[in-house]
Amino acid sequence: MLDLAARAAWRGVGRVEPNPMVGAVLVRDGRVIGIGHHRAFGGLHAEREAMANCAAQGNDPRGATLYCTLEPCCHTGKQPPCTEAVIEAGIARVVYARPDPHEVSGGGHAVLERAGIPAELCGASVNATRLSDPFVMRIQHGRPWVIVKWAQTIDGRIATRTGESQWISSARSRARVHALRGRVDAILTGSGTVMADDPMLNARGARARRVAKRVVIDTDLETPLESKLVRSAGAYPTLIACSKELVTADICEARRSALEAAGVELLGVPEERGRLRLEMLLQALATHHGVANVLVEAGPAMIGSLFDRDLVDEAVVYVAPMMLGDDEAMASASGRVAPTLAGGRRMDLRRVKRVGDDVELTYRRTV
Repeated sequence: MLDLAARAAWRGVGRVEPNPMVGAVLVRDGRVIGIGHHRAFGGLHAEREAMANCAAQGNDPRGATLYCTLEPCCHTGKQPPCTEAVIEAGIARVVYARPDPHEVSGGGHAVLERAGIPAELCGASVNATRLSDPFVMRIQHGRPWVIVKWAQTIDGRIATRTGESQWISSARSRARVHALRGRVDAILTGSGTVMADDPMLNARGARARRVAKRVVIDTDLETPLESKLVRSAGAYPTLIACSKELVTADICEARRSALEAAGVELLGVPEERGRLRLEMLLQALATHHGVANVLVEAGPAMIGSLFDRDLVDEAVVYVAPMMLGDDEAMASASGRVAPTLAGGRRMDLRRVKRVGDDVELTYRRTV
């Protein structure tokens, strides 16, 4: 039943953030009598949606068991407390997959127990438990959930030695990437990728659920004014993260003015050994720009840096039926020193999907 609740919750991806995706199922005598999910930010929570669905089918939730992917909240925000709805409905038992980590909304378990409703934390469903990972990351660590994406050959190369990469993956795989772009809050890339590929980094040919901010890591503020990102900044929110000193330096005044006139917002970030502090950039995106999740589409150096700092939470990898066998072709990540296997970053394989002749692999950080 928690697996079912998790599948229902996924329907809200791209619409509920920065709230968590949540699903709920009402069951009596082994039969599902109501199912719901959090549909959109500010809308009914999953528990109340499940109760509404129950009533619409002519069922009475009294005496039923509620299975929920996240502990029912006990505070009034954009919606009243879910614990209040559970108590009023006469639900007999609650089973949930993960505690609510928020100091404001958490504590629903205790509220239900005081009302005489047994509440049980159950980790039987990995899908239901891991569903809340992005929300928990933001609450506990103050940064967005970071997804890196790349397409590679069978031998792990993302481009030839000359930098040619269009296209390793198939059109169907690229369409899925555009759909992913339409479900995240921000798309992060580096100035090297901007210089080499001149990307737009928007969702094309897909039904976007939100418009992602495009964020360029450009320490020295070298992004060309004629790049597609700058020229389209009036239509799509665009940020350039540069050295904090350059935000006020007189030497960059003309370039700053030109970028800002084009609609680009500058974000100053402290440096460390000549590179921006990625942790601080991510925290700033979460705190000041409301970013709950970030899709990284960048070169091997940036991907390597993110892995090195343990900032990669999820990896979506497209493996194409192609072999290069060239030692100088570009690897998916670079810049790390790992003389032993213990120095590698292990991840959990969460999903495998065939996309035409490509294979889409989804990994998540090991917990």
